[in-house]
Amino acid sequence: MLNKLKAKGFDIRALHHAEAIIEHDLPAALEDLEAALLPVRITAEELVRGGGGEGQFTQRLRKTLADSHGWKKHSFEIKKLVDGKQTESLTHEIDHVKEFAGGTFALEIEWNNKDPFFDRDLENFKRLHSEGVISVGGIVTRGVSLHEGMAEIIEGFARRRGLDNVAQVREFYRPTQRQEELIAKAVKACGSFDRGWARAFVADKFGEATTHWRKLEERIHRGVGNPCPLLLVGIPRSTVVL
Repeated sequence: MLNKLKAKGFDIRALHHAEAIIEHDLPAALEDLEAALLPVRITAEELVRGGGGEGQFTQRLRKTLADSHGWKKHSFEIKKLVDGKQTESLTHEIDHVKEFAGGTFALEIEWNNKDPFFDRDLENFKRLHSEGVISVGGIVTRGVSLHEGMAEIIEGFARRRGLDNVAQVREFYRPTQRQEELIAKAVKACGSFDRGWARAFVADKFGEATTHWRKLEERIHRGVGNPCPLLLVGIPRSTVVL
């Protein structure tokens, strides 16, 4: 399943019979996902300019899924009635939902959010699946190779651009005073501006407490979202264009 993505280094994991369900009932979903993800390209400059959760890459992928493949944002409202009286009403908003002939697929993109958003997504999927609303839940996030290689990517960007002081960095983003202090400490510790800035930048913008593959796997190992069938996709370093 998704062998073309695997060949390009994407992390792929299917849980709770998701692979059988998707291949049998939702094969068109795989076609959509491969069509949207195979062309993904992210520039190193884009990583620097848009360290947050809704960077240009996230916006492009959302637009591709929604406009080209019909995976639209949707709010599911679940109401409970007892003797004709409403006792509970819950709303679950999912960024990308598509209904196929064999079932409904719900998908979230967690490119660079705070990692507790994984708990929210997985619990939403669990609830919606238990209510019979969705067949499979999916999450797209930073893969292992990209997360682990981020500092090296940013350091290479600094060297190619000849960045050797904070003033030059301001061309791409505006570090706060706190961030400038962290950069200064890192530069001193590393002995060079490019390496020190890269490590300070990555720790602050793409740190361990953000959404990436290992943080997602931690939730899976704890059983968060179980027993909803899940498809997890990690964006690899090979998508980054230097």
